[in-house]
Amino acid sequence: MDDMLKKAEQKTGVNSNEIKRLAQSLNSTDLSDEKNVRKLVKQVSKMANKPVSKRTEDMIVDTLTKKKGKIDPSTISKMM
Repeated sequence: MDDMLKKAEQKTGVNSNEIKRLAQSLNSTDLSDEKNVRKLVKQVSKMANKPVSKRTEDMIVDTLTKKKGKIDPSTISKMM
C-alpha cells in the first residue's frame, strides 16, 4: 500500500498523507449522493492543483451516482 501511495505522490505531487486522509474519509461518504461527489471532486481538484471542467465534473458525478459508489479501478482510470 505504501508503495502505491508513494507512486501516486510522485506522479501527482500530492502528499501521501493527504491521500491517506482522503481515502479514509471516503469510508463514511455516500457516493450515491450528488452533493457528496461534487464536494469530493472539488477537494481532489484542489489537492492536486488541477482544475476540473464542469463537463468532467458532471461525468464523474454521473458515473459515481449511477453505480451507487461501487466502482472499480478501471472505471477511475478511464475518467482520468
